[in-house]
Amino acid sequence: MIRRCAVLLSALLLALTATGPAHATGYRYWSFWDHAAGHWTYATQGPATARPSDGDVQGFRFSVSEDSGDASKPRGTTSFSAICARTPAQEGRKRVALVLDFGTAADAPSGETPPAGRTACARVAADATTADALASVAKPLRYDTNALLCAIAGYPRTGCGEQVGGGKKTTAAPGKTQKTDRGPSVGLFAGAAAVALLGAAAVWQARRRRHG
Repeated sequence: MIRRCAVLLSALLLALTATGPAHATGYRYWSFWDHAAGHWTYATQGPATARPSDGDVQGFRFSVSEDSGDASKPRGTTSFSAICARTPAQEGRKRVALVLDFGTAADAPSGETPPAGRTACARVAADATTADALASVAKPLRYDTNALLCAIAGYPRTGCGEQVGGGKKTTAAPGKTQKTDRGPSVGLFAGAAAVALLGAAAVWQARRRRHG
């Protein structure tokens, strides 16, 4: 009996350890970045409220990511002097260098091909937001009802922050992981069964000694 229990327990433990973690869930969206001191940092506020200064470099990247910690950074030229070389300064206005990275084919929605990345120098009013600067050089823009930026220069044609991978697609705010109740895992059942099996073996052995 003990030997049988050991064999069954080994099988259960093997099933438990073979159960891998669930696939991470990502979201397909435009992320917003600031460039300073030679590197990109995820913006702390949205383009509709951010007010860049003259000479700033900001970027947008379309990709699939789980949250801001693993979001892909914009690629391409990041030099303000290079991006705005042909846009002279003008009194009462500011220049903002924008890097627009439309992402890779792997991140593109089904049936769409990402345009080539490009840069643009937006010359806008001194109090303009990043959204104003973007609108001046990359129309058409598309937003959802929650003011989430969905498309730049018409890309993508549809969709906005949709969940991809790990199950049915749903819309969620970028950078926030949704929790889903998938019920008890296989590992949990295997662990409970192992505990029950050990308990049964212990009771059987105790009875055998008592009557022996």
